[in-house]
Amino acid sequence: MAAAAGVNVQTLRYYERRGLLAEPERTLGGHRLYPEGSVTVLRVIKAAQRLGFTLAEVAELLAGARVVSRRRADAGLRARVADKLAEVDTKLAELAAVRDTLASALAAGCEDLLACSESPSCPVSFDIAAHGASRSDGRAIGPLP
Repeated sequence: MAAAAGVNVQTLRYYERRGLLAEPERTLGGHRLYPEGSVTVLRVIKAAQRLGFTLAEVAELLAGARVVSRRRADAGLRARVADKLAEVDTKLAELAAVRDTLASALAAGCEDLLACSESPSCPVSFDIAAHGASRSDGRAIGPLP
């Protein structure tokens, strides 16, 4: 099963423990018997992770899909994808700002961070109050222009 889905056995067991995959039945010899569609579920999990969804978000998406069962009615996917897209756009804007600042610092010839911090021509902002020390989620913010 793990090989068919392109994951390792530890990943498979972890997804079982997290409830992303149903606990499979077992043979008398203890071998796992996975239901039909398990490989598809594994591939969906990995694809969602590549798109930036956390395992908790993937679990919610899968739970929504299971609730609506075979009807495939709205499982909240469109709204969650829209939210994820907005999150990615925000991260891209932040990264673009960081990239622009780094490129400016390189172009300005900044060689010493401490010396640069005292120069009015340095493109790096050292004013923590202007940019905030951390995000709402507690993660530190990198240098922004």
